[in-house]
Amino acid sequence: MNILTTGGAGFIGSHTCVELMKAGHHVIVVDNYVNSQPEALRRVEELGGMPVKSYTADVCDAEAMERIFSENEIDAVIHFAGLKAVGESVHQPLRYYRNNLDSTLTLCETMERHGVKRIVFSSSATVYGVPDEVPLREDMFCKGCTNPYGWTKYMIEKILGGIVEADPEWSVVLLRYFNPIGAHESGRIGENPNGIPNNLMPYITKVAAGQLDHLSVFGNDYATHDGTGVRDYIHVVDLAKGHVDACAYAAQHTGCEIINLGTGIGYSVLDIVNAFEKANGVKVPYVITDRRPGDVDACYADPAKAEALLGWKAERNLEDMCRDAWRWQTMNPNGYKG
Repeated sequence: MNILTTGGAGFIGSHTCVELMKAGHHVIVVDNYVNSQPEALRRVEELGGMPVKSYTADVCDAEAMERIFSENEIDAVIHFAGLKAVGESVHQPLRYYRNNLDSTLTLCETMERHGVKRIVFSSSATVYGVPDEVPLREDMFCKGCTNPYGWTKYMIEKILGGIVEADPEWSVVLLRYFNPIGAHESGRIGENPNGIPNNLMPYITKVAAGQLDHLSVFGNDYATHDGTGVRDYIHVVDLAKGHVDACAYAAQHTGCEIINLGTGIGYSVLDIVNAFEKANGVKVPYVITDRRPGDVDACYADPAKAEALLGWKAERNLEDMCRDAWRWQTMNPNGYKG
């Protein structure tokens, strides 16, 4: 298939492009590089062994999206593009709602005009809000998100579900991610945030490398085994392979499916720190600080539906995630800038 990936130069997008190419698909990327680098796509081509057709454009730009769909025969879309930092969304809600909703509406309107009716959406476990129980299942009632980022994902899920109700020929797969970490085992592509990282693992790797003084652990009074927040961490390559399987599913089915992509195992922040130190033989100094707005105690997946519908399950363990993240950091101390 010819698959358009919006935000395809980002962390998850770049790894997914490699796995799509390995599976024999042709990849088209649109990215505005707000939180990514063009160098990532050059390395994607190197790892995937074939060229990537790319466009530098904002998915909110209707004219640009019209040109992309007019110039390519697109069979399906994977929609990664969007602002993604929970904490930032609390402080910049209007920016998050405008960007994430506008990009999706513009994309779907363009798809509709061109008769492209298969989409895999990059959703998030944040849509579950504060859960009554874990693990989290797709059939659980979402009681209310705890931050604007989560609400944008929830609203987009509803938009895409409404499209399917209006036109049952559409195939929509809503992938609710848990916490992707790690990097490609080659060390050639990985997580490359602009400025100070918002996510745990790139912060840990920069502290371990001496680029940052210490890790701030946001809260140690959660209802967890060590007081720090518990999450389901999944290797980014496993996550990427889930998208390949979701595209195959979308090609054979219509309707709307919600699917968790996680390991089903919850690790605390300090579990991750300790595993990283053990896997790589480096110390990660940390200090406990105040809770971060919008965070919940524990969040991990029931991944059974992904295995049942897609034939997918996570294969890499926490040691793999820590080792691959550190390899990326040591081979690319300044990210894609060299």
